[in-house]
This record gives sequence, structure tokens and C-alpha cells, in this order.
Amino acid sequence: MAYTPADDRYEKMTYRRCGRSGLLLPAVALGAWETFGGYKDEEVARQCIYRAFDLGITHFDFANNYGKPPGNAELICGRILKALPRDELIISSKAGYRMWPGPYGE
Repeated sequence: MAYTPADDRYEKMTYRRCGRSGLLLPAVALGAWETFGGYKDEEVARQCIYRAFDLGITHFDFANNYGKPPGNAELICGRILKALPRDELIISSKAGYRMWPGPYGE
């Protein structure tokens, strides 16, 4: 079943300019931390992300160590975000914490 975003999604959220960049960000962002790709499965993540977008949340935050195993949240949420209009999303990510042994694991 294909997802169709709510037509009134931008009427439900306050957006603010980010610093001097002028980028508009929603007052609320949705992050994955340990939830998506951790103790909640992909279907729960899909429902949450779709509902958030329907409410005007366009900023989604991930990191390389979110989920179990680390990085799983980015994989799961990446598959889900494909159904959303890419030109209406802000995706932030960060890297940190030791992920694996070796010089490139941190």
C-alpha cells in the first residue's frame, strides 16, 4: 500500500529560520536513537515517520551508532524515507563513538 502524505501537513507545524542560513526547520524533529532499528521493528518506525511527516515534521535525525546493531536505524529509516518526497526533507546525521575496531571505526 503506497503512502500519500497529508495535504494539510504544513498547516500543522511551526517553522523557524535556522541561524543565518535561512533554512526553515520545523519546531519539532524526529530522531531514531535506540527506538527505530533497536527495540521497535520497521513497521512501528514506518508508522511513526509517516505520522510525523503528516504533522509537518520534515527534519529527521540519525547517527551511525543508532539502533542495534549500531547503524541499523539508518538502514531501516532510509528504506522508509524513500516513500516521502525527498525535496521536502531535512536529514541530519552525525558520526561518533566507536563502531568497530580499527582506525576508521571511530
